Amino acid sequence: MNATESSNHSSVDSFIVEVGRRVLEFRKGQGLSRRALSERSGVSQRTIVLLETGTGNISIGLLYKMAEGLGTSVEWLVRNNNQLGPDAIRVAEYFINSDTHQRQQVLNLLARSDSRITKQQRICLLGLRGAGKSTLGKGLAESLGLPFVELNKEIELLSGLSVEEVMDLYGQEGFRTLERQAVDHIVESRDALVLAASGGIVSAADTHKRVCESFYTIWLKASPEEHMSRVVAQGDVRPIAGNPKAMQQLKNILTERESLYASADRTVDTSGATVAESQCALNVTITELDIRI
Repeated sequence: MNATESSNHSSVDSFIVEVGRRVLEFRKGQGLSRRALSERSGVSQRTIVLLETGTGNISIGLLYKMAEGLGTSVEWLVRNNNQLGPDAIRVAEYFINSDTHQRQQVLNLLARSDSRITKQQRICLLGLRGAGKSTLGKGLAESLGLPFVELNKEIELLSGLSVEEVMDLYGQEGFRTLERQAVDHIVESRDALVLAASGGIVSAADTHKRVCESFYTIWLKASPEEHMSRVVAQGDVRPIAGNPKAMQQLKNILTERESLYASADRTVDTSGATVAESQCALNVTITELDIRI
């Protein structure tokens, strides 16, 4: 056997040993005995022993059965440079099979480890109209010495039109396009600010993801009744004008969006609280986030 053949043989042996180790980790990670795995996969216990000890070169077909019995795929068992343990691989498979909201929650959680780099000093307040985003946002920005920006104002500057005109001319889809462009512009041009987002931004999956990746997000939560009363108190009676079902529609919207709002980094419940109490709670929350201003 020449040097090249010897090296190749050694590499194959090492690979077989490594695959066996991964199978063993998967099996133990699930608390399976060899007998139980044998019954699940249809592969004999003797073959499992040979594989796990690195002394048997089993066929691809048997390896496929083993992967099925372990609830994973052949790719996870044979991929090169796999430094992931069975728990991490299982998480990856859960992620692949999860829905969009679940994936975003996982990404938000994992991104917190390097959020000081990716999020800089950007803070975004989320919530429906009447949540207090403008009032509390201005107070927060002043206390932190940061600029305060309302996303709708940025959209108006970008388009040269009022939000109402944008909606009339381009509809909801056009508004969402401009909203994403405004968010991108803010992220690219500012490292530090307090942003009050539009109420429906969480419904635009790509834009919501961009916000979560680039800002510390805080959901200003309130009851449907308070949302409505605050908007009306501001002199805007459009939500209830000639619409007896306005409150029920508002409750439906909150229910539909609750899980999306709840994926924010933090939640501040302003229900039944004065402006001063809500401002204090928001300031405390910012302290908990440990943003270095």
